[in-house]
Amino acid sequence: MWFANFFIAGSMTMVMPFLSLYIDTFGNFSEEYVTNWAGWTFAVTFMTAIIFSPIWGRVGDRFGRKPILVVMAFGLTASVFTMGFVDSVIQLFMLRLVMGIFAGFISTSQALISTQTPKHISGRVMGTLQTGTVTGTLTGPLLGGVLADWIGFAQAFQIISGALLIAALLVFFALKEVRLEASPEDKESYSKKEVLLHIVRHPMLLAVLVISMFIQIAHFSIQPILALYVEELNGPANLAFISGIAFSITGLGNLLMTRRWGIIADKVGYDKILILLVFLAGIVYFPGALVTEVWQLVIVRFMLGLTLGGIIPIRMAYIRQAAPIAIQGEVLGYNTSLRFLGNVIGPVMGGVIAGYYGIASVFYVTSALLVASGIALLLTKTKQSELEEKDPINDQTVKSTQ
Repeated sequence: MWFANFFIAGSMTMVMPFLSLYIDTFGNFSEEYVTNWAGWTFAVTFMTAIIFSPIWGRVGDRFGRKPILVVMAFGLTASVFTMGFVDSVIQLFMLRLVMGIFAGFISTSQALISTQTPKHISGRVMGTLQTGTVTGTLTGPLLGGVLADWIGFAQAFQIISGALLIAALLVFFALKEVRLEASPEDKESYSKKEVLLHIVRHPMLLAVLVISMFIQIAHFSIQPILALYVEELNGPANLAFISGIAFSITGLGNLLMTRRWGIIADKVGYDKILILLVFLAGIVYFPGALVTEVWQLVIVRFMLGLTLGGIIPIRMAYIRQAAPIAIQGEVLGYNTSLRFLGNVIGPVMGGVIAGYYGIASVFYVTSALLVASGIALLLTKTKQSELEEKDPINDQTVKSTQ
């Protein structure tokens, strides 16, 4: 699954450097037309994924996650391969829309590995799996840009689909899924209403899911305007190269710490470390508004990566503890939907704030959003602990995460 996620994440991000350039080849368009369609074409994948992620999660809970992963991987392969043959932006838009149906591969793989993992090492295992995704995300844009320059945009899509095909074949031939039996106190199947009620009745689980959206909003709020901020700090010289460093350095910090944070959380507690990391992310985001040199921004972005690196695997490990086996895929599907929603809201929010108040203000607002998220998690955790003291046998599942 590590290698499959590496190929999936790398392939999904390979198109990022040249998506707008590919649209520009379809006709003699204005810059405004190209940028608008590039934004919509990029975002529509997430919009579709928001709808389908919980559906795939529920189907995976019932019939197994390996078949779902195979369908998703082959669906992504066919979608990307066909993109190399389009000759209009509408066709590309529709294929990106279809692509969103299958975009939950990584979250489904996390659900599969999570349910195959003993609870006491969930953080370490999920952190290790996350390094595959991060490595693919770091290398994808670089390789995508090289491919586009070397063989052209259309051919690059066909090569990228080959990497997706490798992931599909890895899952189909090399992966064995062991279906775990539900514990005696858990039911074997739940209705959609029962799943939602389970989430609502467990405040910390609900908070973790909702905070996922705010983490993504914070992470993506600066992405569309980061290059403009780099230009403001450093001028136009080597803008693309320096912006690339500022983008990728966060992923490097993520890669260095994601497994380490998982190991720490296995020992200390997933909820405690998650609260700590959200607070730390809010604190290190703040200095981004105060930097005067681009190297200072790079350091801030690297530190942000160190803190964000543990949030995804620890969040997954917490859900592994707090949700019964029979509904973990669906719960993770809702988590993925909220994350994708954050991916859509974040860039829009950042662009609006920067347009009205300046780029530095995005760092202030995002920092406040992260700190507020940490406070919300801490208050929810405190309230849940008080309820457990009053009724210690009310919820053994949530209690096991302490």
